[in-house]
Amino acid sequence: MLSRIPRKVAPTVNIGSLSYLLRRFGSSRSAQSPQIQDPEHVSGTKVRKTRKKFSELPKTFINSDGTSSTPLGDWIGGLEELGGKRKGTTAPELIFKAHEDNVTSDSTLGSATSSRCSTGTSKDSDRNIVSEDVKTSLGEVAKTLRKPRKRKTVPKSSGLTDGTSLEEPTSELPKPTRKRKSRKTPLPQSDALPPPSTPLAVEILDNLARFPHCILLTRVGQFYESYFEPAVDVARLLNIKLTSRKWAGRKIPMCGFPIMHLDKHLKTLVQQNQRFVAMCEEFLVSPTLGPKGGFTRRVARVITPGTLIDELFLNPYENNYLLAVGLGEPDLPSSTATQSWAPAPPMPVGLAWIDVSTGEFFTNTTSHEGLRDELARIGPREVVLDNSLDPSHPLYQVVAEEGHLISRITPSAEETVASPVPANDLASANDVTSAETLPVLAAISFSPHEANAINLLTSFLHGHLLDHMPQLSPPNREAIAERMHIDAHTIKALEIREGMREGGTTGSLLSVIKRTVTSSGTRLLARWLCSPSTSLVEINTRQSLVAFFHSRPGLREDLAEILTSLEDATRIVQRFLLGRGDIADLSTIPATISSWSSIKSRIQQEKAMELQERGRIQPDEWESIDALMGRLTSLADLSQRIATSLKSDHGISLSSLSAGDSAEGENPSEDGVTPKYTDLGIGNGIKWNIDSGFSEHLQKLHNNLDTLVQRRARLERDLQREYDAPSLTLRSSPGQGMFVHIARAKRDLGKIKDAPQFISISASGTTKSFFLKDWAKLGSQILDTTMSIDAAQREAFETLRGEVNASSGLIRRNARIVDELDVTLGFAALATELNFVRPTVRDDMSYHVVNGRHPTVELGLLSSGRMFTPNTLSFDSESRLHIITGPNMAGKSTLLRQTALIAILAQTGSYVPADAATTGIVDRLFSRVGAKDDLFRDRSTFMVEMLETAEILRRATPRSLVIMDEVGRGTTMKDGLAIAFGTVHHLHSINRCRGLFATHFHELADLLGYSDDHKGKGTFSGVSFFCTDVDETADGLFAYSHRLRPGLNRDSHGLKVAQLAGMPAPAVAVAQDALRWLKTRDNGLDDIALRKFGQTLSSSTYGASKDISGIS
Repeated sequence: MLSRIPRKVAPTVNIGSLSYLLRRFGSSRSAQSPQIQDPEHVSGTKVRKTRKKFSELPKTFINSDGTSSTPLGDWIGGLEELGGKRKGTTAPELIFKAHEDNVTSDSTLGSATSSRCSTGTSKDSDRNIVSEDVKTSLGEVAKTLRKPRKRKTVPKSSGLTDGTSLEEPTSELPKPTRKRKSRKTPLPQSDALPPPSTPLAVEILDNLARFPHCILLTRVGQFYESYFEPAVDVARLLNIKLTSRKWAGRKIPMCGFPIMHLDKHLKTLVQQNQRFVAMCEEFLVSPTLGPKGGFTRRVARVITPGTLIDELFLNPYENNYLLAVGLGEPDLPSSTATQSWAPAPPMPVGLAWIDVSTGEFFTNTTSHEGLRDELARIGPREVVLDNSLDPSHPLYQVVAEEGHLISRITPSAEETVASPVPANDLASANDVTSAETLPVLAAISFSPHEANAINLLTSFLHGHLLDHMPQLSPPNREAIAERMHIDAHTIKALEIREGMREGGTTGSLLSVIKRTVTSSGTRLLARWLCSPSTSLVEINTRQSLVAFFHSRPGLREDLAEILTSLEDATRIVQRFLLGRGDIADLSTIPATISSWSSIKSRIQQEKAMELQERGRIQPDEWESIDALMGRLTSLADLSQRIATSLKSDHGISLSSLSAGDSAEGENPSEDGVTPKYTDLGIGNGIKWNIDSGFSEHLQKLHNNLDTLVQRRARLERDLQREYDAPSLTLRSSPGQGMFVHIARAKRDLGKIKDAPQFISISASGTTKSFFLKDWAKLGSQILDTTMSIDAAQREAFETLRGEVNASSGLIRRNARIVDELDVTLGFAALATELNFVRPTVRDDMSYHVVNGRHPTVELGLLSSGRMFTPNTLSFDSESRLHIITGPNMAGKSTLLRQTALIAILAQTGSYVPADAATTGIVDRLFSRVGAKDDLFRDRSTFMVEMLETAEILRRATPRSLVIMDEVGRGTTMKDGLAIAFGTVHHLHSINRCRGLFATHFHELADLLGYSDDHKGKGTFSGVSFFCTDVDETADGLFAYSHRLRPGLNRDSHGLKVAQLAGMPAPAVAVAQDALRWLKTRDNGLDDIALRKFGQTLSSSTYGASKDISGIS
């Protein structure tokens, strides 16, 4: 270490420090320089300090062989790494260039990736960016060192130990300076630098090029990591730390998270932000060597919102559909699409959708006009369109307006249609209750637009599921003619599946009537509500099942209890088909099959008990349930095969051989068949998942392992006795292999330390570990046998999974039958709880409901201690259209909605909220209720209402049911009255459908020829009039009756609603006087009278009690 000394005092130099300094920085050669040795390397001698003149100090380092070492080039703080091999560039130029690069790189990497330049060592060739002829003096070298601590002045001596005298130096040593450290900045991203060449970096860059539209998550040990530009987005979206990694002389942005947080972060990326995530997984190169054999990485799957399989955030009560839309002929040129609300010409559109988590695959045909309704009914999470489809195309605009995620793909050149499967293994897309009337599914011919949609869908699945792509069954074509069509607005306005106020299922029809026990049964119920049946056979079969369980509460409760133990068999089987699933999923198969058998046995027991009590059986009561149970296939052989192959205590984690043993960088078993490699078979407490009797080979391996474990126990006992060491145990660990562990070394080490066969390998304060050849040999045999059992168990698991896949069609069909059983049991429980009745459904245009109720409103009133007021409503051939008038808040909108909901429930197969009900089949249900605007698409509230009205008038048929509320209210009274009259005329004369039309235009009744018999006249003789009232008392109080009666109410009582809403009393008083004056103007209103009256009302001298009858 150099130190500053006062003048006339020779400098004291530590030769050891000089030796390091010269080795570190080097200097020019000096042939006459004496060799200097580091005192620390001189053994056997006492370290001695000598003093030399400054001019006598050595200029180079002498190697041990006597040759002079090659001096190092100038060191400029590691900045040579920034410039690579840019010859001829001086150090200041490099520093300036590095500063410029750092400034330009900030925008690329972001502030979170910035860091100061590294000062680490590098290769000599990279270090010598300045000419090697440049010589560095000792004073210049000292400038690069830290400022030394001040030392005491050394007194002047007459000479050194070798007799050499010191000369007085002519000048002091230069004072070392310390520069302020600059703020951390990222290394520049120079184009001259080569790309990263490490295996991991090459794999990542290749995957980013293959999947540029995805966020790439790469498995690295027990973490998932993201690199380069996607890492910035991932860190921002997941709110995790953004760091960097140095590759090829540059710092690359990166971030990561543990595997245990994968589902949480996938929910954020995929479900909330609708990003595509490419999962690059690790795969063992050698299953025998395990992690020591290395890994290969490849993208095994791309996760999108529509391709979820078994993620924890996947809603078990909803289907997760991926929908593809294929165009047919004639196509519509994009140039003709001017306004998205303009009527589109007939255009066949093919639909194909699949729930990847359940394997349910459907196809259908619709038109451009009906596409919006199908989107609302299916509710896809993602829609796939052809990449050639222009965004200005009307079909593209419809999907975009509904707010669905759009994915685009170029379909494969060859049409991809699902491979055929045996017909008896197919689960019908239609309901099981009507399966006896359907032909056996065999070869299905698809229309060109359906084939286009199927090709789009399968191409998308192949490109994103990759390793998990299953063998698809042929899609089931929906029977359009056997389903009630509910348009998109009606599904939302009636709140069938989701509530409009809070979102989700709260306040919806589904939440009120749901009594299902299983998650798959809830999914089926939601599909039934959005597409009720129009088949009398199917409806009556469902109602017969509901009636059967409704009359047998004991049986209903027993079956519901059995259903509570059922797993979602449909999704479990699909996981196996996708190459996923684990031992826990496999264990649910025999339990599920056993529950199915219990259901069948309980129903047979009920039948025997009824026969014993009554002496006979009612065939009509048991017909439907017998037919349903007759389709339930027995899978007892498969259940027995799996049950006998699995251990009863499967799934219990294995006990590790020794506490604290761990393995780093190993892959945990994803299928749960075997434990981690550190837990395999060198100790007690091992519990395997597959029974040893599965095969002769596996039984032999287990017998061999038992023998080896017994030998281990004997060896341990013998060693304890022989060496008098009770704390001696035989252990293993990844770092030390097989070793002997002494827990109490001070007590038990007496004989062992003198035994030559015990080789010490580690020690702590109280323990010590040894290598023992006998245990190492025996332990290796145990480990090899354990690994063989591991491989045999995996093979057994694959065999069992293959047997489940072979029976997947039968399992799905049984699950579908049990789902329908669950829904009908729920309908029966609902009817008992809420006093619903069985409706009579006919194939005509009748509709007669006695004391009908709105199920959602009724439940809300009951929860607050209030009663619902029911109403009776009838349609027939002489009264197809009803005009409803009455006060605001008197229940008109509730009546309209409950009429539609009762029709839906009746054709779903449920009982309905009424005292009695007879309904005719409704093929289409339309509604125009509620008020909203769409300013984003330049549509006012009135424009939205007119669009919905126009669609109803174009599409309603004589078998349809239409409910319309206050059409024409968003414009002037004259325009609104004219629009209302035109709408009623079209519904009555052209559509000729059943309908309810609520309005506050009382003049409409006069236009329709209202008479004393509460019907229209002439052309409108099929129009009937009904109204609601307000009951007033002498003291000024009032109450809404909510009871519908024939007639016309010309008073809307809007001021009463204003009073209930809390409008200020002065405003209400002025409004009352204005209304009273307006009612006196029977001869019409003119501008002069209105102006005069308005000025009178606004006069400060006018009060609410002044007589206004004389104002003209």
